[in-house]
Amino acid sequence: MTAVAERLGDVLERVTRAAASVGRPGGVRLLAVSKMQPALAMREAYAAGQRDFAENYVQELVQKADALADLGDVRFHLIGHLQRNKAKQAVRVASAIHSVDSVELVRELDKRLEGTEVPSERRAFGDDARLPVFVEVSIAGEQQKGGVSPSALGSVLEAVEAAARLRLVGLMCVPPLTEDPAASRPYFEALARTREEHGGVARLPELSMGMTADFEHAILAGATVVRVGTAIFGARAH
Repeated sequence: MTAVAERLGDVLERVTRAAASVGRPGGVRLLAVSKMQPALAMREAYAAGQRDFAENYVQELVQKADALADLGDVRFHLIGHLQRNKAKQAVRVASAIHSVDSVELVRELDKRLEGTEVPSERRAFGDDARLPVFVEVSIAGEQQKGGVSPSALGSVLEAVEAAARLRLVGLMCVPPLTEDPAASRPYFEALARTREEHGGVARLPELSMGMTADFEHAILAGATVVRVGTAIFGARAH
């Protein structure tokens, strides 16, 4: 067993325990955040059963998708900020986008998807040809991070629902960086409350929140998707 496979197994066990402790066994999807990691490490994770990978940058997302093109059922999730001028590249390979944060971006994505659909082997969050998107919420109001303000969230959600080629699946957040993983919990709980204010699980079934340091706290607060990199791949290459 490779080191990546061993660490992946450990993370999956922790995800399973946390989900079971809140009565949601099997209810959490693990994204392996492969930012700055070599394709070989991703292949090791794939061989160990991992299918969902996440990238922060569109250019790296495209490069990784091309490098792993022989693995037809890999699902790539874009979790970093997406500029409108990169939308065309992103929709070519993404199985889901977790960082939609404006009506303008919604419209650009929908336009760039014209004449295309997500291949069946790469579909995430159900068998639907439309591209799944999460709306990123600036849950702490940090200027330097992406995300729509809670007060403007409603209009972005409506724009996604009005788009012919996009499918609204949930909300995403990135809490403030802290040395205490438990300090993220109130922000995760705030995102869960925000979901309830905008239609609840019926409208927004997924919550994408939690990373290496705090993913167990995120699961306890209701996360259905966690984004873990370092705990699987080790320190990033530079």
